[in-house]
Amino acid sequence: MSECKNWPEDPMEQLVWLHERQSGLRAIIAVHHTGRGPALGGCRFRQYDSEEDALADAMQLARSMTWKCALAGLPYGGGKAVLIAPPDMDGARRAAAFRALGRQIERMQGEYITGLDLGSQPSDMDEMRKETAYVTDTTGSLGATGDLTADMTAYGVYLAIRTAAGRRLGSADLQGRTVAVQGLGKVGSFLCGYLGKAGARLVVADLDGARVTRVRQMWGAAAAAVDTIHRTPCDVFAPCAVGGILSEQTVPELRCRIVAGAANNQLADPALADRLQARGILYAPDYVINSGGIIVTAVELAGGQAEQARIQTEAVPDTLTTVLDLAERTGTTTDAAAAALALERLGSG
Repeated sequence: MSECKNWPEDPMEQLVWLHERQSGLRAIIAVHHTGRGPALGGCRFRQYDSEEDALADAMQLARSMTWKCALAGLPYGGGKAVLIAPPDMDGARRAAAFRALGRQIERMQGEYITGLDLGSQPSDMDEMRKETAYVTDTTGSLGATGDLTADMTAYGVYLAIRTAAGRRLGSADLQGRTVAVQGLGKVGSFLCGYLGKAGARLVVADLDGARVTRVRQMWGAAAAAVDTIHRTPCDVFAPCAVGGILSEQTVPELRCRIVAGAANNQLADPALADRLQARGILYAPDYVINSGGIIVTAVELAGGQAEQARIQTEAVPDTLTTVLDLAERTGTTTDAAAAALALERLGSG
């Protein structure tokens, strides 16, 4: 294995590259901030076109975790592990890779605590737990039981959509409002449940046709293609898949009044927040509204129960309202206001 720390040209506190020939492990750990406490952030397991892409993803996600924890009032900083998945990794090598990653996390002596993220499973966390105590979301834990993490992430986004609707549409009532949900993984599916129960009209898209069929049968949703759903005429566009969906190509094509979704790092470029504002689209920054999952992790680490996570997640609308008020008062974008609020809380924490 090889390790590289404290690159002067990058604001990360620590960057670690991991390579292990026997298991096929290739991974990156990015620690962005530990001023409020250990860096907290899940372990992502996915294929990347290059190690440079994986590094960029890890760093951007780690930064977002710092802002997310600060805005949620959690005593943690931001970090992220990215395990680069080869196309041919079998179960035994996967287990070995996660154990190797666990050994490195143990060597970091509590500076970074990991858990579930895109592509990883409780069984992967179980493998890491064999090597380190600095891991959450193992089988049977609070974060891995009954999909609580995904549920609370979706719940916070749903509450934020209501708040944004009250601000932009004149009412938080979603009855008859059209919401286009891109991505029907666990979070997206839970979000559709909350929206469907609230009477929203759903338009949904996912690469997995079975997921689309299930949501259509449950909530009478209409279907759209993954790469064109952002063009759907709707009140709310909710990106719940991969990041970067708000790009130079897609922002001019949006036909919504609100963007509020669970996907991390939705803006391909921060400057696009200005484009959204210029078009009169209210953007609810992802790291403001999708904190339900990390709240579950923080509650688990403190020995709390599911109801505590739900209560804390219900503070998401208040945080979003503070961000919206600050943006209006200062004439900035909601993204700039959220970053300013996060930095203020980091400084006072």
